[in-house]
Amino acid sequence: MHPSDHPLSQGDNGFDAIGSIATNVQDGFTMAAVGDILYARPVAHGYNPGLADVLRIFEDADVTFGNLETIILDRPSKGCPQAEHGGSYCISDPEVGPDLKAMGFNMVSRANNQTLDWGVEGMRETTRALDNIGIVHSGAGENLAEAGAARFLETRRGRVALVSSASTFPPMARACDPAGQAPGRPGLNPLRLTESIIVPREKFELLRELREALPGYKLAERDLSRVVLGGAIYKAGDKPGYSFEANLRDVANILRNVREGKQFSDFCIATNHGHEPGNWSQEPADYEQSFARSVIDAGADAYVVHGPHLLRGIEIYKGRPIFYSLGNFLAEDLRAPVGADIYEVYGKDPRIDTNAEVTVYEMANGFPTAEGLVGSYSDAIYYESVVTVSRFEQNKLADLRLFPIELRRSDRFANRGVPRLAAPQQADAILKRLQKLSAPFHTQIDIENGVGRIRI
Repeated sequence: MHPSDHPLSQGDNGFDAIGSIATNVQDGFTMAAVGDILYARPVAHGYNPGLADVLRIFEDADVTFGNLETIILDRPSKGCPQAEHGGSYCISDPEVGPDLKAMGFNMVSRANNQTLDWGVEGMRETTRALDNIGIVHSGAGENLAEAGAARFLETRRGRVALVSSASTFPPMARACDPAGQAPGRPGLNPLRLTESIIVPREKFELLRELREALPGYKLAERDLSRVVLGGAIYKAGDKPGYSFEANLRDVANILRNVREGKQFSDFCIATNHGHEPGNWSQEPADYEQSFARSVIDAGADAYVVHGPHLLRGIEIYKGRPIFYSLGNFLAEDLRAPVGADIYEVYGKDPRIDTNAEVTVYEMANGFPTAEGLVGSYSDAIYYESVVTVSRFEQNKLADLRLFPIELRRSDRFANRGVPRLAAPQQADAILKRLQKLSAPFHTQIDIENGVGRIRI
């Protein structure tokens, strides 16, 4: 038998006979995708004018995806605030599980910097809550193999796989596999990054001279391409900034899981939760495009990034959408309970201050002001996003619609963070900003009656 006649020989697309890169869904298959979901109490049936209009966008979708950046559990009986947290303690009532289902979500990612805020107990309780209501989730598990594995959703137009990872997370949150007599470690599916700070060449030389003058410097450690000071890596470049290098083992693990997920499904969604280079940046980190394209090449039909809490550009690569960040979908400002560590971070006293007063900086007459969100999150761009709807015909992306939403930034504190469709002028501004952010990826977004449209 000639090697090319072997049943497992590779075809033109680089995939063997047991798994093809091709999309394999019925015409009209639709994916609705949003960004971060952070909230503590159910909202679907509450008094949130305009929310129903947003949820109607999901009604015809085969899969509705979002990043669940919170823990669902019965607080008095399970877990406690961990010494390492993801920037806050995002904890939700048990009713939030059914609420997600009521809103239309049937797939969520779990790998993010909040995954182990309440310890392994909180992670496991969230798993139980989602399993009990039938929402497919990926990105967290009892070991690395479980956290990284694809999870599957059966839809009327094809089976959907979901593979989720995180590049921003506390070190203790990373899952690992068993080794010898040591058991595996519960946690999330990681994409570790090595960060370098890029400085002008003259500054780099000064740093190098300082490093050589410090006690403990050894000539054998000398590397002319970089300087390591206080654990930070500095490199010379033409423009100050940050550069990231992905861990090759993690990349290989993720790509394998994407490939396997596609082999057992008709449509594969890959996601990553990353804040890099920082929540201030409307542009993705320098490693992101290469990694995103490799994920598509491995078999993903869509790649969704969440984490920075603001919008970034959209790329269409080989006929498949890459969303470099979908910002926030639901970001309720008040999340309780607030651990003692968080009070200390913001200089508050739990004997005097309330949870709300930890969440915000500014108060007026004893109540939080509209402008008083933590740090830079008071900016309007953190309250503006889009709901994306991708429709496939003949196994190709045929149409991508972008529905602008805003999260009630001007509302009173108790009602802030729940999405509604943006008013015409604000919708136009959101879409024009997204046009500008997507232009470097050669993506053309048309604006039609307040909705963005990408035609393939």
